[in-house]
Amino acid sequence: MRKVWLYLLIFSTVLFYFEDCSTAIAGRKKAASISERGASGFYLAVGEYFKVPQKEILGIKKRKVKDEEIPVVLFISMRAGVPSSSVVELRLGGMSWLEICRGFKLGADIFHVEVKGEVKGPPYGHAYGFYRNKPRNVWKRIALGDADIVNLVNLRFVSEHYGYPPGEVIKMRSAGKGFVAITAEVENSRKKGPSGPKAVDKKAGKRKNG
Repeated sequence: MRKVWLYLLIFSTVLFYFEDCSTAIAGRKKAASISERGASGFYLAVGEYFKVPQKEILGIKKRKVKDEEIPVVLFISMRAGVPSSSVVELRLGGMSWLEICRGFKLGADIFHVEVKGEVKGPPYGHAYGFYRNKPRNVWKRIALGDADIVNLVNLRFVSEHYGYPPGEVIKMRSAGKGFVAITAEVENSRKKGPSGPKAVDKKAGKRKNG
């Protein structure tokens, strides 16, 4: 009898272990699925804003460029009038975003996004402090870091693509949200109707051929 109870105990323990593993795996798959859908929506929005095919965006992604850096590649490509592949090559070669821009005769002035009110605190306060404290004629020479440029380019992309107030995007980013999540949130807000923050005019730039 004692052996029977021992076998039952072992069986139930093993069964519980496998059920627990199955639940954990299912949870991870669900989370991955949600993440993949969010990234897919982000790629579509980026493609629409910069007017490039998804094939080009996925090509950039395959080069191990982070999701939130894809808009930076396309923004610099557009402003410099060069293929996105040229920007990717320089980035993968170890150059900072600012070094790449300067190589194409572009300055930090191209990253500025007009925002109502004063911007303070991370992650935007550092960059806006430079713009606020220097005259416009020297903005080209402002030394922005990689993170500053990623934040500013994505701020422009999200706010202009969706006609969404930059200040609201800054609030979401300051709360620790990534731009893939921010894009999904703004997209959902747009689908629900005009009950969200007051929209701003969309000023998407035209992509140069190169």
